[in-house]
Amino acid sequence: MAELFRMPAVAADAATAVLSAWQVAPGAPFAKDDALVSIETDKAEVDVAAERDGVLLTTLYEAGAEIEVGTPIAVLGAAGERPGDLGALLAELGVGAPAAAGRAVRRDVPEDPAADRPRTAPAPEPAGPEHGGRVFSSPLARRLAREAGLEVAALTGTGPGGRIVRRDVEAAVAARDTAGAAPQAPGPLATAPATAAPVPATATAPADSGDHTDIPHNRMRRAIATRLTESKQHTPHFYLRATCAVAGLLALRERLNAVSPVKVSVNDLLVKAVATAHTQVPEMNAVWRPEAVRRFATVDVSVAVATEKGLVTPVLRGVENLSVSAIATRTRAFAERARAGALHPADLDGGSITVSNLGMYGVEEFAAIINPPQAAILAVGAARDAAVVRDGAVTVAKVLGVVLSVDHRPVDGAVAARWLAAFTEAVENPVRLVV
Repeated sequence: MAELFRMPAVAADAATAVLSAWQVAPGAPFAKDDALVSIETDKAEVDVAAERDGVLLTTLYEAGAEIEVGTPIAVLGAAGERPGDLGALLAELGVGAPAAAGRAVRRDVPEDPAADRPRTAPAPEPAGPEHGGRVFSSPLARRLAREAGLEVAALTGTGPGGRIVRRDVEAAVAARDTAGAAPQAPGPLATAPATAAPVPATATAPADSGDHTDIPHNRMRRAIATRLTESKQHTPHFYLRATCAVAGLLALRERLNAVSPVKVSVNDLLVKAVATAHTQVPEMNAVWRPEAVRRFATVDVSVAVATEKGLVTPVLRGVENLSVSAIATRTRAFAERARAGALHPADLDGGSITVSNLGMYGVEEFAAIINPPQAAILAVGAARDAAVVRDGAVTVAKVLGVVLSVDHRPVDGAVAARWLAAFTEAVENPVRLVV
């Protein structure tokens, strides 16, 4: 029995998503748990798996389209089912005839509003901007073109029916950058052939000069910029600093790595210390909601992972009940999936605190921006030798600096101070992390 396959709600706060690629060709069979389609959200690119065996009868969108959640994007059939009359099938499912479905579902919006007016010529004219016809393009392509300073009407589409898609914009940007880096000798305009391809760059957006390159924002970079700007604008941050003696922590790590099935990092131990402090000061395990302060029963901690596209923060769940080696195993798995672009939105939602560690870069101390809607983020610097005073004498000790950024709406300063004291005590007496 044929059924509509709709754009899934792969992120709780996303009203739309971009269809990155179909993983199954129209007419091809698939098995349960096979990837049907790749969906791009603000946070990650997700492969949506099939819930049962079947066949992909037809797709309603091309790759690159930005689609509202819940909109039909394909028609699925039972295993072994044949497509038959697709027009009748679409009409039966309420999508409409194939031609109408192509216009409505793919959202091929003309850039020129005049293209919707009736034509007066007796015969159809060729489509394209030089003839006043429709310029079909995906929403993602239009946005990328706008950010790159290109006119969509000046681009050549390689999608179905000449539709302009993401790769066309990227090709135009690359061509413009190449032309800017190695300009051609000027020649008379009249010698250009009448059928020459449109020039990607426009008069309103001069090509990049040789001393810089403009890199168009990807979806993740825009999301990071938007969320963190909103965080600094709307979240009242305050900051607490502490210096932890970590000689005992480093010694414990060596002992653990001698017997652990997976290599344990300092960060894994610090994540466990965060969970210990959350257990002791449960008021910190909360987030601000418009109607109430929400406190959590389990300790879920986000771990910042740097990728080529940007920073992501997958969430380790139930950390208070995990061993240090289990934390290490899950963190490594998240890091590998993040760098491969295979995280699911569910991996990124939740938690009340993030651990962001730049110690491996030699950074001694920094203050991080809270990842909303979380209530705190712990910025971790490098372990280093420093002069400290013990029993009235100056000595050299291995120390590590941390900065706790806190949302003052759900958490008061005294609560955060108690939490930081509990965290420091757990780090300096690390045996508590393994009992």
